[in-house]
Amino acid sequence: MALILIAWPVTVLGAQGFNITPMGQLIFTVDHSDPVPGGGSLTEARVVQPVLMLDGSAFGGKLAFVATADFEGLTIPHGELTPGAWGEGFVDRRHPHTYAHELTVAGNDLLGRLDGSGRLGVVVGKGFVPFGTDDPMSRPFVRYPVNHHLAQILERAIGVVQYGLGPVTIEAALFNGDEPTRPGDWPVIRTPQGTWRFGDSRAARVTVRPVQHFEVQGSLARVSSPENRDGGGPEVYKASTSARWDDHPSWGERYVLIEWERSDELGNFLVLHSLLAEAMVRRGRFALSYRFERTDRPEEPRLVDPFRTVYPNPDNDIAGITRWTLHTLHLSADLFPHGTHLGLQPYIEVTRGSVASVAGGVFDPFTEYGTDDVNALNVGLKVDWGMAGHRMGRYGVLDEPMMMMPPGAMRM
Repeated sequence: MALILIAWPVTVLGAQGFNITPMGQLIFTVDHSDPVPGGGSLTEARVVQPVLMLDGSAFGGKLAFVATADFEGLTIPHGELTPGAWGEGFVDRRHPHTYAHELTVAGNDLLGRLDGSGRLGVVVGKGFVPFGTDDPMSRPFVRYPVNHHLAQILERAIGVVQYGLGPVTIEAALFNGDEPTRPGDWPVIRTPQGTWRFGDSRAARVTVRPVQHFEVQGSLARVSSPENRDGGGPEVYKASTSARWDDHPSWGERYVLIEWERSDELGNFLVLHSLLAEAMVRRGRFALSYRFERTDRPEEPRLVDPFRTVYPNPDNDIAGITRWTLHTLHLSADLFPHGTHLGLQPYIEVTRGSVASVAGGVFDPFTEYGTDDVNALNVGLKVDWGMAGHRMGRYGVLDEPMMMMPPGAMRM
């Protein structure tokens, strides 16, 4: 795959002003987790985050599209070792994403001069709901945080209306509540019984960029029956707020993200919180990143495979809530100068922390793992083409600075 990426052009510009930017990445990684469910440790070698992307625009940015193919269903069909991970029937392994990860079309500044400096946009397709923060794939770390299912809502059929005025962008969306159950799944638009799933869930987000390099966001969502594709499951009410700084001084790059999330299910019976802060400093070819996370996770009945849970959970059987407090340090080096289209980054990532039972329940981490300490080591090589600076899940009006770049410009 790396050879294919090297052969691609940076930008294709047609006679009609049709601009296409290809991107892609994959990561060769060796993961070590201690403990794993059942006790002891486990080491695995995998290829993770293998994606190919096309980011295109036409008519001066009035029309844009994003297409992302994710091949994790082939490279990690049984998931990636990730302490604390959960969702879609996996536990302590991050589940593979669907093959069609993003497929969206956006119309931007639809009113033109009629609304002055305002920018009205519409986004349709399959992708990220306007809720929460950027996909972790776009951030400095390889391992996903525990809060992935609290901080993002992805791989849904979406209809989004956006309006930007000055530093403020408001987004409102309808989407289907159901999560995928396997990599080949598509969103359920309408059930065999005739019930519409598209439109049964909604979200809204406000993003404010008061000064260059800095943004804050707040978002709310109501997700209908995420674990039961045919509907009938409980609704989940979600809230998120975050602040982000990212700039590129002459000596390198600085990045900081602080986020908080809350998820409420079954009328306050299951309430989950997450607090995460991460920062990165890049100087020359080297980048050092640190992440702190404290996230709650629901504990559901396990199958014979201790890395899998009952999914969907027909009885909403929750054995307890665990709180994962993790510190992660990531060090990487660019073998090519940072900002060139081809990136080769060897890295090492270390996680240490603890897990504890909170809010009662019968689940005991010490019984499940043999310890309440969490340790993980991840070493590998990231290969990417044109991914520097890309923020996955930002469409239309929020992606305008990227779309309006002149052909051939660096994606920083």
